[in-house]
Formats: sequence, C-alpha cells, structure tokens
Amino acid sequence: MKRLLFLLAAVSLHGADRQTLSLAEARALVLQRHPRISAADLTVRATEEIVNQNRAAYLPQLQGIVAGVVTSDATGGVRASTDQLQLAGIYNRASGALNLTQLITDFGRTSNLTASSRLRAEAEAKNAQTTRAQILLETDAACYAILQAQALLGVAEQTVKTRRLLRDNTLSLQKNQLKSAIDVSFAEVNFQDAELLISRSRNDLKSAHATLARLLLDPEGTEYRIATPAQPVALPRSAQGLIQMAGNMRPELSRLRLERDAALKFVKAENALSRPRVSLQGTAGTMPWRDSTLDQNYAAAGLVVTWPLFTGGLNTARQNEAEARAQAAEQLLRDEEARIARDVQIAWLNATNALERLNITERLRAQATQAYSLAEARYQAGSSSVVELSQSQLGLTAAEINQATTRYEYFLRRSILDFQTGILFRQHADGK
Repeated sequence: MKRLLFLLAAVSLHGADRQTLSLAEARALVLQRHPRISAADLTVRATEEIVNQNRAAYLPQLQGIVAGVVTSDATGGVRASTDQLQLAGIYNRASGALNLTQLITDFGRTSNLTASSRLRAEAEAKNAQTTRAQILLETDAACYAILQAQALLGVAEQTVKTRRLLRDNTLSLQKNQLKSAIDVSFAEVNFQDAELLISRSRNDLKSAHATLARLLLDPEGTEYRIATPAQPVALPRSAQGLIQMAGNMRPELSRLRLERDAALKFVKAENALSRPRVSLQGTAGTMPWRDSTLDQNYAAAGLVVTWPLFTGGLNTARQNEAEARAQAAEQLLRDEEARIARDVQIAWLNATNALERLNITERLRAQATQAYSLAEARYQAGSSSVVELSQSQLGLTAAEINQATTRYEYFLRRSILDFQTGILFRQHADGK
C-alpha cells in the first residue's frame, strides 16, 4: 500500500512539472524571465542617464561653500589674485556662500555631446532588441528540438514494438523448427538496434527539455508539452527582397547607423574644444567672523570667457581621434551590411533546401511503408528470409526518422530566416 501511494505521488509530482506551452507562450515567458534581456534593458537605462549628464551643462550649477580661514600674516590677510568671482585676497574669516554658474554658450560642444549621447542611447536600445531576437531564436530552437525529439521517440517506440513482435514470432517459429537460428539472430539484432534508438531518443528529449527549462528559468527536471506550430507561409522565389527587408529591419544595422551618427556628432563636439566658453557667474555670501576691513555680506556677478589658446596639442589629438572613430564606425556599418546580406542569402538557401528535403522524405516514407508491407507479406508467406524483412524495417525506420528530423529542421530554418531578416521579434510583438 505504501509503495502504491509513493508511486502515485511520484506520478502526480511528475505531472505537475509538465507544462503545456505554445510557441508564442514560450516566447512571451522567455522575454519576461531571461536575465540577458534584463541586463540589456538596464544597460539602456544606464546609457540614457549619460544623456542627462551631458544635458545638465545647460542648467544652472549652484554650489554651497562654507569656509573657515586663518592666515599666517599678522595683519589679518594675505593679498592674492584669482580669475574667479571670489575675494581678491585671503583673510581671516568664517564664511558661507552660494556660487552660481550658468552656461551661455560653448559654441556647440554641449549640444553635440548631448545629441551624440542620445544617439548612443537609441543604439543601445537597438542592441537590446537584438538580444531579444537572439533569445527568441534560442527559444524556437529549444521548442523545435523538443518536438523533434518527441517525434523521434514515437518512431523509436513503434520500432521497438514492431521488432519485438517480429523477434518473438521468429523465436516461436524457430522452436517449431519453422525458422532457423540465424533468423532469430537477425531479429534479435534488429530489436537491440531499436532499443538503442529509443535510449538515444529519450536522452535527446531530456536534453531538449533541459535547454528550454534553462531559458525559462524553470526548475530542473521540468518537462513541456509543446503545441505543434502552424506551417510557415510559403518561401519567396528569391532572397533579394528578404535582403532589402533585412537592411531596413535588422536592429544591428540600425544600431551601427546610430553609432555612426553619434560618432559624427562627437566629432563636432570635439572640434568645439578650440572655441571659447562663455558663462555667467555669480556669488553671494556672508562672513559672521571676518577681518575688520571686510564687509559682513557680499555679492558679485560677472561674465567669464574661457578660451583655450594652447593645450599642447591635446585638443587636436582628441579631434583626430574622434574623426578616426567616426570613419571606423562607417566601415563597420558597411561590413555588417555585407555580412547580413550573406547571412540572409544562406538562410534562404537552407530553408529552401529543407523544404525540398521535407517533400522528398514524405515520398520516401510512403515508398518505405509500401516496401515494408510487401516484405512482411512475403515473409509471413515464407517466400522470403528475415534478412529481406529486416532491410525493409531498417528502410522504414530511416525514412520515418528522416521525415521527423527534416520537418522540424524546416521549422527551425524558417525561424533562422525570420531572425536574419529582422522580423522574428516583430512577429512576436504583433502576436503571430
């Protein structure tokens, strides 16, 4: 009784760990849970803060200063000069002040820095979209691997059942001296080969479940029932239109274009380093303890112009660096456009070939089924040997395996093609 209760509990627990998912549901779950997507989103947020950092130069900068000063001069002060709006000397004092600085113009440096950082933030958002598409492709591959492994397991189980029956019948006929020992030996070899196939299929299915569980961050040992997706739409006759679509939709290309534009804005910002910076500065404060020659309260305001006349070649080097990086960004964009065009072409060829092979395997399976039926009838009638029947069984099993494998390979090839053209993420966003 205890043993029965234990088995029922184990079955119940096993059933609780099995989830039924459609491909769309698996995609939605992985987008919610996968840490790489969260990391990409956080990176976008961090990059957007750089825009605020650069834009802050437009706003007034207010500083509070509290100071206590004791000089070494017996007269109570040391004369000094400064280019800031501060006291023209150092005196014994305790003071508090507010300093205000407002940028009037830096002749385009701040505006170009802000525009450059905004473009880089948009580029990072495109990178996050690329990450989502990559995760979706991995999810599709895991789901199709489960479906393929389940189909192969079904083939293996049916093969084991058929070959066990053949072995048992051959063994009975051998006991009645109607078949020879060699017939029994061939039947046993075929049966063990089917056992090997089912063992391998079960392991492949467990591996596919483990891969999807890792993507969805589900507990170890979780199993899934994946609903078979609808047949993809027909393939176009050529890849040219798909290449043009990829040029417009691939987030990697959008990211590189934005990075190139950001680099060009940064070139303008670096060129503005040699121009003057005009700002309005003001200060106001009080000195409750001070030298007798100083007033208790003070305030001042002025216009400050800073112009870098000689920097030892620093600004020139920074400008040259920015220009070189902008040119490199342009070349990277050209290389990526060529690479994506190649990848789309190859993905279309692979999907087209998978579809052709799927049609061939369907015809092959039909022929193998007919050949097996004829061989089985001849064997039952005693007009053929077990070798002929075994060969027909092997042919049928191979045809069924090829059909199951090619079917889900075609689904995967279509997902890869959708990824290469840039529509995989958009399909999920549109609920397809």
